[in-house]
Amino acid sequence: MAGDDAVTIAIDRIACDGRGVCAELLPELIELDDWGYPIIAPGSVPPHLVEHAKRAVTYCPVLAFKLRATQGAESRAAAGVRQPSVARQVG
Repeated sequence: MAGDDAVTIAIDRIACDGRGVCAELLPELIELDDWGYPIIAPGSVPPHLVEHAKRAVTYCPVLAFKLRATQGAESRAAAGVRQPSVARQVG
């Protein structure tokens, strides 16, 4: 992953068994649904969270996560495109 590239988190939903380790290691970007399966915030992983994302990928018990390089993400960030929040509205 080059310095100009950002990364996104990809999940294999078939492999995931909902243990929740990912959400414990990266709560800023991953929350769990009512059944314990991850909901990942859309967009690129902020640079200050990349190491945490790598840890979540590495420690997934079933290896259901991957980090993928995305070109041009920094130019979107520089243009002021915000990353959406993971928070859900209940109601």
